[in-house]
Amino acid sequence: MSRILIIGGHGKIALLLAPLLVERGDDVSSVIRNPDHTADVAATGATPIVADVQQLDEAGLADVIAGHDTVIWSAGAGGGSPERTYAVDRDAAIRSMDAAATAGARRYVMVSYFGAGRDHGVPPENPFFAYAEAKAAADEHLEATALEWTILAPSTLTLDPPTGRIDVAALESESVGRADVALVIAAALNTSATVGRTIRFNSGDVSIADALA
Repeated sequence: MSRILIIGGHGKIALLLAPLLVERGDDVSSVIRNPDHTADVAATGATPIVADVQQLDEAGLADVIAGHDTVIWSAGAGGGSPERTYAVDRDAAIRSMDAAATAGARRYVMVSYFGAGRDHGVPPENPFFAYAEAKAAADEHLEATALEWTILAPSTLTLDPPTGRIDVAALESESVGRADVALVIAAALNTSATVGRTIRFNSGDVSIADALA
């Protein structure tokens, strides 16, 4: 049994992921900013933790992470101002990585996006630029840590039902269902083959287990 903390617990992916983890016997807690979301998270079987990761410093985040061995970052500012995007998707994410190390959580899974990286190619005038820059910085920081990290980089997210099959060989971003992303996260935690890897994926024809192996 793993003790897993999901940061961004009310997101669409997180709400699909939590019951998968609970059903297989993991002890799951989900961090949410809005206390009104407590019932939704509790309904997944996860334990809701109300905390604003944007406001918590590293020590505060370490207190939240303490007692867990795995952190899944599935949070995001969700657009809006560039300032909030940098504050959440870059700064809070980076603090959570350092806090995970402090708190003794060795495993860390980052939910990123297919085109993330310093060479993301998004022009500064594009509204997506702040997010692209923030994710590039966060992913780069994670890669430099001593954590057992995995960066999962799905393509454009859809509400399609789960297929259990993905494509990790594609060079271009297409689309993938959030339900399959949840399955990929759960599967990635079950194999050391995903440690130290960035895995970009679309919906595809290969079973998730085989694709990750």
